Amino acid sequence: MLDKLALLGFGPGGWGQPLLQGAFITISIALATLPFGLVLGLLVALGKRSDNVVLRWLATGYTTVFRGVPELLTLYIIYFGVQIVLQEFWQWLGLPGAFSMPPFVAGMVALGVVLSAFTSEVWVGALNAIPKGQREAAAALGLSKAHAFRLVVFPQLIRVALPGLGNNWMVLLKETSLVSVITLPDIMFITTRANVVTKEPFLFFGAAILIYFAFSLASAWGLGKLEARTNRGMATFGGATR
Repeated sequence: MLDKLALLGFGPGGWGQPLLQGAFITISIALATLPFGLVLGLLVALGKRSDNVVLRWLATGYTTVFRGVPELLTLYIIYFGVQIVLQEFWQWLGLPGAFSMPPFVAGMVALGVVLSAFTSEVWVGALNAIPKGQREAAAALGLSKAHAFRLVVFPQLIRVALPGLGNNWMVLLKETSLVSVITLPDIMFITTRANVVTKEPFLFFGAAILIYFAFSLASAWGLGKLEARTNRGMATFGGATR
């Protein structure tokens, strides 16, 4: 038993250092994907609420496609398909060398596109929950639409959307495991390789479970603190929030 646990250590023959590096890659790609997916999702949500019919159709089509296509297929399309298109464009421009998309970038874009499709629905629900009178009051005060959104709508939007966005973050943490198929050395890539070398699947996949579980616990704690902060000043009396 001790010999098996030594495989998780940092000594000779131990996989402790690669596991830490894999955990760092996992949390790095999740943190890099989050702002990209949230901002893109908000833009898609605004498109779905736009007065422009074309924008509404494009935004609706975007969410329909990327919510319906498997995440792994999206990853393959971006890593292999988009890379081929960009490579041909690179050659058409007559630029020297060859274009190569780093696996980290491809993983971030693919996961971000999927995340944006799901977060757009959260943003739309949150936007619908904010009374129209808030925007009318901002307009009455002479605020432009951009200033009204930044100063009046967005602070309320974050508070309403945060629980749904938190759920999407937890899903994103698990979906980062997909990037192992494009040779990005995340937790799943390292543990799979360690299993091939040592023939100890329960040990290393069990270690992966514990690492993901630790990330989830830390995320749940952080999201709880963030929700408490965004809800500060909101008092409930007899079931009504004031």
